Amino acid sequence: MNPFQNRKYIIAGIFILVVLIYIARLFFLQVVDQSYKMSASNNVLRYVTEYPSRGHIYDRNGELLVYNEIAYDLLVIPNQLEAFDTVKFCEFLGLSKEQVEKRLIKAKKYSRFKASVFEKQISIESFAPFQEWLYTFKGFFVETRTLRKYNYPIAAHLLGYVGEVSEQKTNKDDYYKSGDYIGVSGVENSYEEVLRGKKGVEIFMVDVHNRIKGRYKEGRYDTAAVHGDDIKLTIDAELQKYGEFLMQNKIGSIVALEPSTGEILALVSSPSYNPELLVGRERGDNYKILEADTLKPMFNRPLMARYPPGSTFKLVQALVGQSENIIWPNTRFHCFYGYTVGNFHMGCHYHMDELNLEQSIQHSCNAWYANAFRSFLDHPKYGGIYNSYNIWRDKVTSFGFGKKLDVDLPHEVNGYIPTLNYYDRVYGEGRLRSLNIVSLAIGQGELLITPVQMANMAAAIANRGYYYTPHVIKELPERYNERQLPYLVKRYTDIDSVYFNHVVEGMYLAVHGGPGSTSTGTLIPGLDVCGKTGTAENPHGKDHSIFVAFAPKNNPKIALSVYVENGGYGATWAVPIARLMMEKYFNDSIQYKWIEDRIVNANLLNAKENK
Repeated sequence: MNPFQNRKYIIAGIFILVVLIYIARLFFLQVVDQSYKMSASNNVLRYVTEYPSRGHIYDRNGELLVYNEIAYDLLVIPNQLEAFDTVKFCEFLGLSKEQVEKRLIKAKKYSRFKASVFEKQISIESFAPFQEWLYTFKGFFVETRTLRKYNYPIAAHLLGYVGEVSEQKTNKDDYYKSGDYIGVSGVENSYEEVLRGKKGVEIFMVDVHNRIKGRYKEGRYDTAAVHGDDIKLTIDAELQKYGEFLMQNKIGSIVALEPSTGEILALVSSPSYNPELLVGRERGDNYKILEADTLKPMFNRPLMARYPPGSTFKLVQALVGQSENIIWPNTRFHCFYGYTVGNFHMGCHYHMDELNLEQSIQHSCNAWYANAFRSFLDHPKYGGIYNSYNIWRDKVTSFGFGKKLDVDLPHEVNGYIPTLNYYDRVYGEGRLRSLNIVSLAIGQGELLITPVQMANMAAAIANRGYYYTPHVIKELPERYNERQLPYLVKRYTDIDSVYFNHVVEGMYLAVHGGPGSTSTGTLIPGLDVCGKTGTAENPHGKDHSIFVAFAPKNNPKIALSVYVENGGYGATWAVPIARLMMEKYFNDSIQYKWIEDRIVNANLLNAKENK
């Protein structure tokens, strides 16, 4: 028997095994694993993104606020470059020769055969003359984009702006690629998903040098971009425009709401800026200028500024005290130019003595509220100030204070209603006394409230105990209806509706009660305005002028807060501004033009330095 006879079977088996391994590997590479196919396709195909136009933005009356204008991104493929007229090229694009050379070097480092962006967002005006010469600049081509355009230079903080997407966002969301644009702030950010639309793609065949040779499969696999959806906002463009007109050369805000819906009618932040500044090729330079401005024109004061509410907070104190049966409509306290205990003195202006609740609002008596607040905190039924303070704080925060209201705009802050933990850190654990925090009675001390929260307080009082979350969206496409559901929910305060009538009457008397009333400057013939002034102490300069109001008294149509930094007394600037806003809203005209002229011509930008 031949001892080597079986070896031929072993060798044959090895060859068969090797062949089977190769077959299996080829099957995997060609059928199962698509990566090599994709790599090969990418070498012969160029995918060109077709960017959609963003949705238009309208005001509550159908007035077009934001639309689109075509713009162009200029791209370059270094390997296809030929000698060109550099001087003419620079003239068209407004670039220096050095800038062009640096950008070409950068493009070559990226890839000699792949396209990269050379210049972004060229406007249609700049592109029109350049287009006639584009064929002479071999290696350059354009992609169509869109830029935001504005019918009016208003509502910059509310509308927001669009900018290039961050690398962090591209890592989180597959929709975005480097170089894409996204809503950065305002409505553009909040409703980005609605406004952005859907990108399309065109597929071209290219040679080894990335030169286009035609459409792939005659465009069979191309997809068209889908235009973003339009949205309608709650703001009244004319009222917004007028509010910004009144607030020029002043620092502060105006927030106007519709109490029955929570819809924001105007959201004025001053100083502001023209939204056109953050569009196009100059956006980067303009952004730096705005950021460096010491007046902070990009700071959204209605949502981000936190102020002491001043005497406007007395309205909440009156409601909380009544609800706990600590004070009643006929409760009276003495006032001898203020509230004095030992060495402590809280001043007050002159008015008749022994006011009742309605009169305390009408004349804004500090002593009345200091007495009422301490009576609450020290009442024996609570068993100590730590229990009474927590009850007080819970009722106060039910108005939306001390937390975000969840307005449908980004960057809202929560304000501040101090906790007992805070006071324990300040005074020592268990050592808090009512006199330590009596300044809270008149809206001072540690209280911090945003202007939108103050307007929301006015709306809650106008509604006698409930509010809707303030919002700027009025209409969305039907498939996005669930996004509006939170703004259709009534949110009740912890104060029963029966306690609001005397507070409302006090606000009415503050406007209509004659001499000594604090808000008579908002008296508009034929309109039952209810209001409350405030003057917030400011350690950095002149006091802040504040006013909250709603009208009419029954079935109110508007509630608003006005805050003028370094404006002094509430009646000096905030009251007439509120009056003009309401008169504009209800009558669309101004009866006493001298009031408007006084406000518009006032420049309070230096008031901070003149306490």
